Amino acid sequence: MTRSVIMGTGSYVPEKVLSNADLEKMVNTTDQWIVERTGIRERRVAAPELAASDLSIHACREALAAAGVDAKEIDLIIMTTLTPDSMCPAGACWLQAQIGADRAAAFDMNAACSGFVYGLQAADAYIRSGVMKNVLVVSVDIMTRVVDWSDRSSCVLWGDGAGAIVMGVAENGRRGVIDSQIRSDGTSADMLVIVGGGSRLSPIKAEDAASNAHVLKMRGQETFKTAVRCFTDVCVETLEKNGMTIKDVDVFIPHQANIRIMEAVAKRLGISMDRVVVTIEKYGNMSSATIPVALDEWVREGKVRRGDNVLMAAFGGGLTWGAALVEW
Repeated sequence: MTRSVIMGTGSYVPEKVLSNADLEKMVNTTDQWIVERTGIRERRVAAPELAASDLSIHACREALAAAGVDAKEIDLIIMTTLTPDSMCPAGACWLQAQIGADRAAAFDMNAACSGFVYGLQAADAYIRSGVMKNVLVVSVDIMTRVVDWSDRSSCVLWGDGAGAIVMGVAENGRRGVIDSQIRSDGTSADMLVIVGGGSRLSPIKAEDAASNAHVLKMRGQETFKTAVRCFTDVCVETLEKNGMTIKDVDVFIPHQANIRIMEAVAKRLGISMDRVVVTIEKYGNMSSATIPVALDEWVREGKVRRGDNVLMAAFGGGLTWGAALVEW
């Protein structure tokens, strides 16, 4: 059976840093309050003139170089994002032109913070079926553009960034992507929602903008409890389906939503925090970009080695959640 493998990784975060001290001047909050409840000390903010495809360019070029694949060899680009350049065309199309991947089909996928796992599964399916050979998956979000800066409980969470992987056909007996599971629950869609910008509120009117219809609204306590349960369940399901346990996992990369969520999931799974990748302190929640950015950092630091079993899991608006198990 044809298997897919991650051939290269890349990432990019903007230069501008927004620290907790900066936020103390903007909203009624403190560094101590933010750190204790989220684990975040700073986050990155994209320059006003940059769109999602612009943030993606460097991450994609890094991933292509690491994979030893030219942009013209890419058959498909999947951009996972909830903050695309435009409603039409897809952000992936803007990106395709900018990196010169002129043979590639391109489309966007919106699974909110779960986007990377959804995109990885889609790429895996294309490759396993033989429809595509080389697939570029880039997860990017500019969350600071959709933040409600008047909501001190949620505006402290978000940051901007992009992470990318190049996937291809596994060779020389490599297992590559072992399995992935994705789930959704639309009955709880209003738990994490941005109403403005879609057909439910289109075109957006002045009164809609005044009521912050174009920014993210989140029910924090409900989200926390649901995230922990869904994170844990999908990880266990994925491992059990493949005859594995958490003891077989060398590296666990959860979506960087909140340090307390990650610690609670790690405790439930029975995995020590030294095997859990944590980047939330310096980047905050970059939505779908958190997992591939964290993966790229650990790969480049030599903390992910050939043969390691890497478990990645995410939870986001939709509601959506999922896990992917990869042998590196």
